[in-house]
Amino acid sequence: MISKKIDLVIREVPDFPKRGINFKDITTLLLDQELSSEIIDTFINRLKGKKVDAIVGVESRGFLFGFLLANKMGIPFIPIRKSGKLPGETLRCKYDLEYGSAEVEVHKSDIKKGWNILIHDDLLATGGTAVAASKLIQMLGANVAGYAFLISLKKLNGDKKLSKFSDNIINLVNY
Repeated sequence: MISKKIDLVIREVPDFPKRGINFKDITTLLLDQELSSEIIDTFINRLKGKKVDAIVGVESRGFLFGFLLANKMGIPFIPIRKSGKLPGETLRCKYDLEYGSAEVEVHKSDIKKGWNILIHDDLLATGGTAVAASKLIQMLGANVAGYAFLISLKKLNGDKKLSKFSDNIINLVNY
């Protein structure tokens, strides 16, 4: 089963980025080409029957598998980045973090009205970043077709925040 394979490869880093957090490091997955291909194939299988016109990857780890997934599906990949990182005309969305706030942006011209967009990131925690990405997509007249995460931290209930945008939430590993 894919979840067990991923769980065996993910490195857990205690007290990173701060004391009390056990960081789930997906960079170890990138060392295993076969498992990385299986991850992409699993996402594609779970998306069967869903209309997806493009994939949005959230900076920065959402770029890694998000681009591969879009490429294999033959659809555009659109980066959502931290504010100030994209050179063209952008749309921004501010959101709250545990301590403070952050802002993400997307090129206005990248998302077409009426498109069905899949949002990909490596990890779903509280859902704040994915909600901000969802709002950007809707502000540009597109639809949130769903979400694809490698990891979900279920006890933080991020999926509840996302369900108002789409019930199609894929998590390959739950902690």
